[in-house]
Amino acid sequence: MSEPARLPVLVVGAGAMGGEWIRMLAKSSHAEPVGVVDLNVDLAKSTVTAAGLDIAVGASLVEVAEASGAQAVVNVTVPQAHRVVNEQALRAGLPVLCEKPLAPTISEALRQVALADLTGQLLMVSQNRRYFDHLAAFRQAVGALGPLGAVHSQFFHEDHEPGFREQMAHPLLVDMSVHHFDMLRFLSDDEPVSVRCDSWNPSWSWFKGDAAATATFELASGARFIYSGSRATPGLQTSWNGDWHVYAEKGAAHWDGDFVVETDAEGVPIEVRHGSEGIEGSLEEFVASLRSGVTPQNEVRTNVLTLAMVEGAIRSSDRGGEKVVLADLLEESLAQAIADEQSDDIADLLRSWTSAKDGISTPAWGSSPAPIASGGAR
Repeated sequence: MSEPARLPVLVVGAGAMGGEWIRMLAKSSHAEPVGVVDLNVDLAKSTVTAAGLDIAVGASLVEVAEASGAQAVVNVTVPQAHRVVNEQALRAGLPVLCEKPLAPTISEALRQVALADLTGQLLMVSQNRRYFDHLAAFRQAVGALGPLGAVHSQFFHEDHEPGFREQMAHPLLVDMSVHHFDMLRFLSDDEPVSVRCDSWNPSWSWFKGDAAATATFELASGARFIYSGSRATPGLQTSWNGDWHVYAEKGAAHWDGDFVVETDAEGVPIEVRHGSEGIEGSLEEFVASLRSGVTPQNEVRTNVLTLAMVEGAIRSSDRGGEKVVLADLLEESLAQAIADEQSDDIADLLRSWTSAKDGISTPAWGSSPAPIASGGAR
């Protein structure tokens, strides 16, 4: 049997992360870059040339998609541009794999949930840190330990990334902790219900906003997720994935964020399988979902609660550590989404939801799909 043709994709955003995606796509067996879009066309051209490619380049998503024959979009723009780019692509009939965070706020994310529902196209968020072989092994071990008592995660790094990240109000919580919060949701079905958080900026920090934080989430079972982190810590740094300890009914498990997975529970094997990791793993699931019609784990609706963890932590910190109930935050965000939305079709759909929880309870894509054929034709 012949290998399926590579899916032709358009990359929007030619900055540092866009370049990383383009270089990966150039070697991928699952998809190929056929065009690059950026408002800075010269940057797009130089990024494409540096990757050794000769593909379509321009400033218009729709025009470059039509010229290149792209059948999907990888959105690697800055977070503030995600919604605009996603809307252009989805309304043009193109499924989207969007870099995290999906949106700066939950209300903006809910508007994108409605948009994906209206267009019938797949909108998937690239939470690429879910795709690590040792995290999968750790998840398997955690699943064998029974009900959770507490999950502890620590992230400490010296992170120099000149640009928009160093100017963010909450560079840790918004740009880095979103990964760790999402990994908590990947590790267990025990979802977060409330949070208390404190964030601050160390005196030596090169970030404009709060580069450090501690947060305690109450989970649905009554267990706790205790998180602490900093992007401005010069010594004793953890993995980018953090350092994890899980305490449960049948024992405990530890993952150092890299290659050490261990448990003191008897009869729990540690099995590390080898698959595509990072953004390559995210891409592989995206393409497989388009071809099979199976809803991916990071379909837009499932990602909203990860954003709620981030926004809830920020709100708690801004209010002096006040407890924030995520269900209340979701409902406030739905009201804000309806007030902000200027497209009648999206606003009407948002108004039809009985609650935000109702709106994100059923995947917007995948129940009655029209999969992209393995040969590349839609």
